[in-house]
Amino acid sequence: MLKMKKLVTVIFSSLLLLTATVGIAQESKGSWDVGADLYNRYVWRGTDFGNSPVVQPTIEYSVGGFAIGAWGSYSLSANTGGTEADLYMSYAFDSGLSFTFTNYYFPVEPGNTGNYFDFSNKYHTYEIGASQALGDFSLSGYYYLNANNDLYFEAGYNFKQVNLFVGAGNESYTTDSNFNVVNIGISTSKEIPITEKFSLPLTGSVIVNPDKEQIFFVVGISL
Repeated sequence: MLKMKKLVTVIFSSLLLLTATVGIAQESKGSWDVGADLYNRYVWRGTDFGNSPVVQPTIEYSVGGFAIGAWGSYSLSANTGGTEADLYMSYAFDSGLSFTFTNYYFPVEPGNTGNYFDFSNKYHTYEIGASQALGDFSLSGYYYLNANNDLYFEAGYNFKQVNLFVGAGNESYTTDSNFNVVNIGISTSKEIPITEKFSLPLTGSVIVNPDKEQIFFVVGISL
């Protein structure tokens, strides 16, 4: 089973890179982007990671529909739970269909000796995902290439300045490993003018996890 999942990872990554190569060949040049988000909580797919304010830096190179980048999440308190250092690559088609491959890495998990390049250890989690934008609707699905075959699906709908979403998963997403709804919420955003040429993006979300019977209020700014 492990060999099969490694094979799936290699095939998916190769196809993604092949598709990206074709797209890149049609573009004159790419661009770099760097940014950081500040949030009062890191809540992802209905789960609170770290229970503390976080800074989430990102750096990305994109050309055509292809993007490759690094994303992290670091606690602003003494609680280092939920720390991440992820790598990803994706390709988006003009039709609204996109594919993503992500390597999640958790550097401060108990027992982690810091050997980042041991990609076979349990502190690396690999995921393949696909999403489709259908006007104001969006559908996405994600699959962990781990021993438990974790699955997560999410549907979203944009209504004017509001985004509604509902997500469901199994295994690590739920309390009993059974498939259940874990992420229901509403989010919105606005621009706060600072100067004539600069404004600060502010986002806010109310998120409910029915499986864990939890509710979260999340606000953040982007730099």
